[in-house]
Amino acid sequence: MNRQGWSTRRIALVLYPFGAGAMGVNVFFAALILSWVGGPVLSTGWAIAIGCVIGLPATWAFARHIRHLMDVSDAQAAD
Repeated sequence: MNRQGWSTRRIALVLYPFGAGAMGVNVFFAALILSWVGGPVLSTGWAIAIGCVIGLPATWAFARHIRHLMDVSDAQAAD
């Protein structure tokens, strides 16, 4: 089977800013929720930094999922 379209790497590079931003927001709100039980409240800088780090594997997994959906769609179109 010949793969058409973007590679997983290219999809991940395009989607990374969105994945890192989403993870940064999630980290910030998780820290706020944990502050109710005595945890520290993270600054926005720390939330963004942690979001950038955990956004990479999350974006890579999502890009692999999108690439898989593209492959399935191409296989169904070939039938």
